[in-house]
Amino acid sequence: MQDRRNFLKAAALGAAAFSLDGIKPAQAAGRVTKGKPVVLSTWDFGVPANKAAWEVLRRGGRALDAVEAGVKVPEADPSIQTVGLGGLPDRDGHVTLDACIMDEQGNCGAVTALEHIVHAISVARAVMEKTPHVMLTGEGALQFALANGFKKENLLTPASEKAWKEWLKRSEYKPIMNIENKTYNGNGTTAFNPLQLPGNVYNHDTIGMVALDAQGNLSGACTTSGMAYKLHGRVGDSPIIGAGLYVDNEVGAATSTGVGEEVIRIVGSHLVVELMRQGYTPEAACREAVTRIVKKSPQKAKEIQVGFLALNKQGEYGAYCLQEGFSYAVCDSDTHNELIAGKHYF
Repeated sequence: MQDRRNFLKAAALGAAAFSLDGIKPAQAAGRVTKGKPVVLSTWDFGVPANKAAWEVLRRGGRALDAVEAGVKVPEADPSIQTVGLGGLPDRDGHVTLDACIMDEQGNCGAVTALEHIVHAISVARAVMEKTPHVMLTGEGALQFALANGFKKENLLTPASEKAWKEWLKRSEYKPIMNIENKTYNGNGTTAFNPLQLPGNVYNHDTIGMVALDAQGNLSGACTTSGMAYKLHGRVGDSPIIGAGLYVDNEVGAATSTGVGEEVIRIVGSHLVVELMRQGYTPEAACREAVTRIVKKSPQKAKEIQVGFLALNKQGEYGAYCLQEGFSYAVCDSDTHNELIAGKHYF
């Protein structure tokens, strides 16, 4: 585990010089694009995800197709242990995926606790387009996926299995809030460890993506394997329309990342969009949502990470989070795909 942590730490330090096809991170946050289309996504793995989404947008494709194509990149990357293939399992060793997708017409689809399927986002889209429902869960979601031609695979990679077995040596099977954020002391007690905050260098989280296409239409997608070593059956905000993702084609779109329980409590992404409807800028709307989380649980807010990302109908975008360390990627041309440090409350 130490070798892996050293590797990840080195990777994070290198993020300041991160580049993809000559693309470098920006230092400022909250900007206006030079027209449309534009795509935004959470975390540094959002840069390659944006690149895939941009290939759709640059050809005049739908924002819906772009966000699906974009988030499929981290879903298929086994080195990303919080999304799709290679995601860290729950306490029982099951890799369970949550995802949702929403288009410009308000159509939406979601899956929760889905096992054995790499691209949960595509299953969510199939739920949206092929059923009268919004959400399928567990065995029912898997049955639906297999019936629609999705391939059943083992999502627990050797690296994630090794990490889980290492955690099991010292784990206590009881619902301790944010157990994955704690370290074990020599005397058998646990202490809060900020290095394990969801979304930081050692524990990246959900990928949420929102896009505005050349026709001026918005769509969004959100997909995750959830918190590492969660209780079996736990579902966070990522597949919940209005919490992890919300799109209103008259106003804008928003997505979230971090500890989903706190996002659900304020119906976070819907809140951000409604604030933009009232005239808030995307960044200001995200900041207000973060502030409400702090007001509800001031002490807890200091020990977790939550971030919001928003894009309005005019192409303005912004983000805000609880703790330093949240990044998001913005792409609006073949040569502009930058990583931005999100502003933070603490």
